[in-house]
Amino acid sequence: MTTTGPALDPELRALLADLPLTSGLDPDTLALLRRLPPTPVDSLPTRRRVERRDITVPAGDGTPIPLSVLSPADPGPAAAPCVYWMHGGGMIMGDRFSQIDIPLEWLDEFGAVVVSVDYRLAPEATGGTLVDDCYRGLLRIAGHAAELGIDPDRIVVAGASAGGGLAAGTALLARDLGGPAIAAQVLIGPMLDHRNASTSSLQHSGAPGVWTHEKNEFGWRAVLGEPPHDAVSAYVSPALADDLSGLPTCYVDTGSAEVFRDEATEYATRIWAAGGQAELHVWAGGFHGFDALYPQARVSASARRTRTDWLTRVLGADRSSCPPSTALPLPATP
Repeated sequence: MTTTGPALDPELRALLADLPLTSGLDPDTLALLRRLPPTPVDSLPTRRRVERRDITVPAGDGTPIPLSVLSPADPGPAAAPCVYWMHGGGMIMGDRFSQIDIPLEWLDEFGAVVVSVDYRLAPEATGGTLVDDCYRGLLRIAGHAAELGIDPDRIVVAGASAGGGLAAGTALLARDLGGPAIAAQVLIGPMLDHRNASTSSLQHSGAPGVWTHEKNEFGWRAVLGEPPHDAVSAYVSPALADDLSGLPTCYVDTGSAEVFRDEATEYATRIWAAGGQAELHVWAGGFHGFDALYPQARVSASARRTRTDWLTRVLGADRSSCPPSTALPLPATP
């Protein structure tokens, strides 16, 4: 095994050159990052008019968990597919509007209702709290599908990075608890394995990067406490699941030059081995989060288009019903 990972895509490397990067994280840096202003959701462009509705669901301890429901303002006559979105941020930062432009593309393309959950973050919340917050949000939207204009047979769980791991854990919970039917899962550069010992993780150690071995260790330590970690739940670290059978069809993508490459690839392989269906894409030269940070890059555009094509096919969605138009602001509706 070499400790040098694959080279970055040249276009991505040029774009990344101006981004200040570090190899590690510490509590002070995390506090600074959390104080950065979030992306104002009202400024996100979309080709369709969107209505926003904010609701809450009680967590297991009664804490209200916010959900934002983003729906086409001009819905068709039939109930719409739903994308239940879990944001990235290493389980230690971000909010329900982080990377929201990714699922909003699916609202644009085929009129999906996008529901994004503000699960609690580590280290303030630990263990299974984060995935349980996500699962309770899924129960809420499935139980009120008609009210939200959602087709209960076409609910997709999706997420990027930490959100991809939480989406995988939510799908496992739904399977094991007899929870809502899930039509598909979309895992984008997913954070699946707390052991942080894969070849790709070790190849991204000791050098600055968007998400490195050291940053990954910091994130998992915030969730699980100091190692050694005993009796870690597979719902928290889905790579630990003994059985990956009976899961909804799965789309997994990752970059070849990122820390989660190998755990994402292994997860898809194990779904196939269990008799399930998965589609796997490893984008050459992609670093962690490349398509979210630089959607204008050619490899990013290919990754996002391929993902959307798969989801359209799996859901049997009709893209022709979405009229093309110029970009419109996303209004915030109380």
